[in-house]
Amino acid sequence: QKEDIEVTLLPAGHCPGSVMFLFEGGNGTVLYTGDFRLAKGEAARMKLLHSGTRVKDIQSVYLDTTFCDPKFYHIPSREECLNGILELVRSWTSLTQNHVVWLNCKAAYGYEYLFINLSEELGIKVHVNKLDMFRNMPEILYHVTTDRCTQIHACRHWDDDCIGGNRLPCGMTCQNGAPLHIISIKPSTMWFGERIK
Repeated sequence: QKEDIEVTLLPAGHCPGSVMFLFEGGNGTVLYTGDFRLAKGEAARMKLLHSGTRVKDIQSVYLDTTFCDPKFYHIPSREECLNGILELVRSWTSLTQNHVVWLNCKAAYGYEYLFINLSEELGIKVHVNKLDMFRNMPEILYHVTTDRCTQIHACRHWDDDCIGGNRLPCGMTCQNGAPLHIISIKPSTMWFGERIK
């Protein structure tokens, strides 16, 4: 039996280009979220999720449940996390030019919000290994750099042995002849959940 189904892609907010799928047909409406990251109120602003002034009648939701676990009952909001990171990075980088921050980002994408906000608030570009992956995201290109002489690094590593002491994953060990003082920040919900009581 053939049936026409309308498929709508909704922004998932997980990483650039990520979507949720809304399937609408004669047998009802289904929302498949996959990985998503929506702040309070974002779904209310999605016009394609609404019919007139009401949310569409959705019969089934296939929900990503990575964090559907008691240890994740309190995950700080994106804004709370950003403010905490901003405060830490601002206080550290203001000590000397040799005080640098390494953002230990395990995935290639999904940290653009953090990079843009740190760069805008502190006036410091974020060092990344390559710019290729950001070519289709022009809004971030102003905030990242391949120049290692910056105080914020998100350079990736593939070997845990390369990290430690006063050495960054990109190999940088000093600036202007003086050793670096490095703090590491690991922006990870999973890591956070594993360590909270």
